[in-house]
Amino acid sequence: MSIITESANRCFSGTQYVYSHDSSTLGCRMRFAAYVPDRLEGPAPTVLWLSGLTCTEENFTAKAGAQRVASELGIVVLAPDTSPRGEGVPDDPDGAWDFGLGAGFYVDATEAPWSGHYLMRTYVEQELRQLAVAELPVDDARVGISGHSMGGHGALTIALRSPERFRSVSAFAPICAPSFCPWGQKALGHYLGADRAAWREYDACALLEDGARVPEILVDQGLEDGFLGEQLMPERLEDACKAARVPLELRRQPGHDHSYFFVASFIEDHLRWHAERL
Repeated sequence: MSIITESANRCFSGTQYVYSHDSSTLGCRMRFAAYVPDRLEGPAPTVLWLSGLTCTEENFTAKAGAQRVASELGIVVLAPDTSPRGEGVPDDPDGAWDFGLGAGFYVDATEAPWSGHYLMRTYVEQELRQLAVAELPVDDARVGISGHSMGGHGALTIALRSPERFRSVSAFAPICAPSFCPWGQKALGHYLGADRAAWREYDACALLEDGARVPEILVDQGLEDGFLGEQLMPERLEDACKAARVPLELRRQPGHDHSYFFVASFIEDHLRWHAERL
C-alpha cells in the first residue's frame, strides 16, 4: 500500500497532513487526514476520529481545534472520510443528505448496489489502520476511537466489537440506537436489508445487550441539539450501559447544539481522557 500527500501544513508543533490512496476495500480513491506531532520518540498513541453525516476528513481537521492539544500530548489523530466516493459509487437516488455519499454509517453493506463499495467497517477497522501503522508513526497497540453523530455511532460500535484493538472510546452526540431512529432505520435498512437481526452488530445498545463490553465510555451531548430526542437517544445508551455494568460518563452540556462549535468546546477533554488510557 502507498499513500500520496495531498497537503501538509505546519500547525502548532506538528504537521497536519491530508493523504489519498487507492482503497482495495472500497474500490475507489480515498482521502484521510493525519495530524502528526513533532519529536515523537517512536510509534505514538493514536486517536481515530470518525465524522458524521455529510462530512469529509476536512470537517474535523479544520473545525475541531484538536491539533494544539494533540501536539502537547504527543498523540497522532487520524480522520478518514465518511464514505466511498468517485465515479461508479452509488448515491441516494433522490439526492438525500442522510444516505449514500457522506453517509456510509461505518457498516459493511450487504445489499445491492451498496455492497460493491460501501464497506466502511472493514475500511476503518482493517485497511486504514494497517495503512496508518505501515506509513505513519502509529502504535498499533495504543489506539483509541472517537467520533461525532454518525461517527459517534461508528466509534461506539467499532470499539464494542473489537475492545482488544481499541483501548479507549468516546463520542460526541452519537446515534446511540440506530435501530430505533429514522436516520439509522433508513441506513441499516438500505445497506443491510430488512432483517433487523443483522442490524444488531451496528447498534451500540444492541451490542451491549448481546454481551459486548468495553472498560468505560465517555459521551458528551448538547442539550440544545435539535436531533437529541428523535435521532440520538442517549438515554437508551445510558440504560444499556447500566444493565451491562459498563461505566458510562454521559455529560449533558446545557446550551450546546450539534455543531462543531460543540465539538471544539470539549475536544480537549476527550483527547486528555484518551491520553490517560493510551
